[in-house]
Amino acid sequence: MELRQLRYFVTVAEELHFGRAAERLNIVQPAVSQQVARLERELGLQLLDRSSRHVRLTGDGERMLHEARAVLAAADRATEVAAALAAGTSGVLRIGTAPGLRDRLERGLTGLRKQTPDLAVQLSSGTTAEHLAALRSGELDVAFVRGEVVAADVQVTELWRDPLSVLVPTAYRADDGVKLIDLAALPLRLPDDAWLRDHLVAACRDAGFEPVLGRPIDDFEAAVVEMSTGSPAWTVVYGTACEAAEGALWMGLLNPPRTAPGNLLTLAGRSPECLRELIEAFR
Repeated sequence: MELRQLRYFVTVAEELHFGRAAERLNIVQPAVSQQVARLERELGLQLLDRSSRHVRLTGDGERMLHEARAVLAAADRATEVAAALAAGTSGVLRIGTAPGLRDRLERGLTGLRKQTPDLAVQLSSGTTAEHLAALRSGELDVAFVRGEVVAADVQVTELWRDPLSVLVPTAYRADDGVKLIDLAALPLRLPDDAWLRDHLVAACRDAGFEPVLGRPIDDFEAAVVEMSTGSPAWTVVYGTACEAAEGALWMGLLNPPRTAPGNLLTLAGRSPECLRELIEAFR
């Protein structure tokens, strides 16, 4: 049994005339007659009562008409879903994210859903290196990361820039912005972020000193507690909002100001069809 046979049968049943059915299907009448007859042979049923003056549905034909329409509707729906998946307007979009992007993700995904309401989203947190590996393996469709990324097989689209804020003991507070040289004696603690580490080390060297790298930050909240209870150090965060221990630490901007690019990563040649809508929603 083929979908073509069912479609021909349904058309004849609706027209009750092989000639008119052939016109609707834009094929020759003998092809319609042959395919309907083949369907009857395969089913072992007589679906149509033919005579020189009329075509009528038999009792079996009435029952099969209902089932045939259901099968064709399901097939048409499957075709629509497949087209939507190919166009990126339905299905699942797997997105890699970075810490601290919650507000931006909520705003962006709200905008994206207005343009592609049937699109489901799966978020996966990780480092830039992890996201690059996941894009290459096909585990992610896109990724949002901070910092510059250079990779021949990856398309990088800058969507925003975040200011870099410094978290320091209150004794180093400076309302006009903290100068890096003033932090030369403090250990610098950073998360596992290659771009941020390289960027700050280079900035410190430009300011005239070699930074003392402290223990890496695995858990930001734990690091804040350590820094505010007897282990003086400084760190840098993206943006201008984070929770610090009140009275012990102070967060402010660097002087001169520094920013980090917020980028959308896609694998070259394998971008989702909804890429344009995604960029518009997050830019």
